[in-house]
Amino acid sequence: MITFDYPGFLLLIALLPPFIFLRHFWKGRGGRLSFSFTIWEKEVFKPGIYITKFILFSGSFSLWFGILLLMVANASPSIVTREKIYMTRGIDIMFVLDESPSMAGKDFLPNNRFEAAKDVIKMFVLGRDHDPVGLVSFGEHAVLRVPIGLDYEHFLEHLKDLQLMELGNGTAMGMGIAVACLHLDKSTAKEKIIILLTDGDNNAGEIIPESAAYIAAAMGIKIYAVGLGGTGEVPLEFKDPETGRIYRGMYESSYNEEILKELSDITNGRFFQALSPGSLDTVLSSIDSLERTEKRTRLNIKTKPIHRELILIGFILILYDFFLKKWIFREVL
Repeated sequence: MITFDYPGFLLLIALLPPFIFLRHFWKGRGGRLSFSFTIWEKEVFKPGIYITKFILFSGSFSLWFGILLLMVANASPSIVTREKIYMTRGIDIMFVLDESPSMAGKDFLPNNRFEAAKDVIKMFVLGRDHDPVGLVSFGEHAVLRVPIGLDYEHFLEHLKDLQLMELGNGTAMGMGIAVACLHLDKSTAKEKIIILLTDGDNNAGEIIPESAAYIAAAMGIKIYAVGLGGTGEVPLEFKDPETGRIYRGMYESSYNEEILKELSDITNGRFFQALSPGSLDTVLSSIDSLERTEKRTRLNIKTKPIHRELILIGFILILYDFFLKKWIFREVL
């Protein structure tokens, strides 16, 4: 944002159009000799060299633009920047996302469960304000994808690149929660939550979900468990990232609702069921409204005067026109 200490001086700019007209367009300005060619019977004169005309035009343009900058500099312009500084830490949010084959269930049209979950996570993150976010995914194993932090762009890039079955075809739910807890352990945030999104039951890993939930509760971490999809037959289609082979078929969908409720109860969180993209979006919106903390901020305003730079540039442009016409083209006046 640009501000002016003496904006009244900007009225001088109104003088430029009349001066430009008198200097370049007024017929009575002088500097040209009138001569009649009505009796000329030879070839018509052709315009001069275009490069010369362009150079002369650039000189005139530099002159007037330089004068304009000097007029603006008289108004004492400054660039003002505003920076919001947060005095308190936000909520630490770790997403734990299931990437087992069953997440390819196509009952979240037009996407499958996995892509629908990624979409709502993206919208959730874009709606946060100074809340650190991280990402853990799990299949047969569990890994940290994005450490907890405020680089939302980095988070979304890694979220976009996630693929089904990169970590095997199991569902190590307990391991996913444990890895999330491990990376929230050193957090200094007053509020720490895990948002677990899964459509299955724990069938892999060395840590059972209940044990991982007790670890989270001991660390003051809430678990919001989201069960994706309903029960019954669901069309399934996914690509094996190792072989490139595409699998299609019908899948008997179900997830262990009791475990998900227990995980939430142990950690004083909540359990949600999402049967469609719309309901999944509602679930994440509900969690968003539940987990809001008071943030204290300070507005830091910086002002940088730029009149010196404008004066320097203005004089350089005027000198360019002067040397061009007096030294190069040898104008007399």
